[in-house]
Amino acid sequence: MLDAENPFTRVALAGRRDSPELFGPLSVLADFLARRGHQVSIEAETAAIAPLAGYQRIAAEGLGINNDLVVVLGGDGTMLSYARRLAPFDVPLVGINQGRLGFLTDIPQAYMEVMLGDILDGHFVEEKRSMLTARVLRESGSTPTELQALNDIVVSRGSSGAVIDLSIAIDGQFAYSLRADGIIIATPTGSTAYALSAGGPIISPTLPVFVLVPVAPHALTHRPIIIPETASLTITVERGNDVSLHGDSQTQIPLLQGEQITITRSPHKAKLLHPSRYDYFSMLRQKLHWTETPERLRIGLDEPLL
Repeated sequence: MLDAENPFTRVALAGRRDSPELFGPLSVLADFLARRGHQVSIEAETAAIAPLAGYQRIAAEGLGINNDLVVVLGGDGTMLSYARRLAPFDVPLVGINQGRLGFLTDIPQAYMEVMLGDILDGHFVEEKRSMLTARVLRESGSTPTELQALNDIVVSRGSSGAVIDLSIAIDGQFAYSLRADGIIIATPTGSTAYALSAGGPIISPTLPVFVLVPVAPHALTHRPIIIPETASLTITVERGNDVSLHGDSQTQIPLLQGEQITITRSPHKAKLLHPSRYDYFSMLRQKLHWTETPERLRIGLDEPLL
């Protein structure tokens, strides 16, 4: 049950598990939350790297059951990992940026107490971000393998370097064949990640769409295609002996020639809480340095969003 006066009674802290700089800010945040009267727990593997006395450790599997809010310290990769885990439980996440750009972890570490305190006091912007579900249909007839992604699903060639041939169907209708290094299926959240570097568009997270972005296609006429998120996408590996399916660049499934992948909107959404003055396009201007002068660029990325 949530306390009506304090909807975030139980707050868990989780961090990037290979970060040697984690202990300091984790300790500061834990003490800050405890002073405010929150019940503080620390994800078990995070606590193993940054052991803090006096706080309950909780397994990653239990984060969505026993908490009202999870605060993540790290970069966007860390945020993606916890977002996938917590989406089925509708538990919100707040990101403290210890990475580089930080499209998802949008609170600078230097301002984390002030901005997190504002969120805990009820002053925040809530977003629910669409996710993807990919299912691999094996030719052997075995149980389909499934994975979830918040940023993107990628079908790509492996280390052999040989291009692959794919066929793409949308809602059961053949759309096109593709000879390329691979294809990215990105959510609006993932449109600023790998898809952007491959030439895809930036998509507002409020739009209910996905984008298909070819990776190094052999035909120059292949261009990104935006489809409604209600569509069902089927990708068949027509040729390729070293092909893999990736989810958020963190999970990988090998694929065989002839196998199919179906990609649909996930039944779950990731819930993100941002500072009260958060604005998506303001964030893009800051992270991507739009309209900035050279002298302004030297200031860096550590200022809070205005």
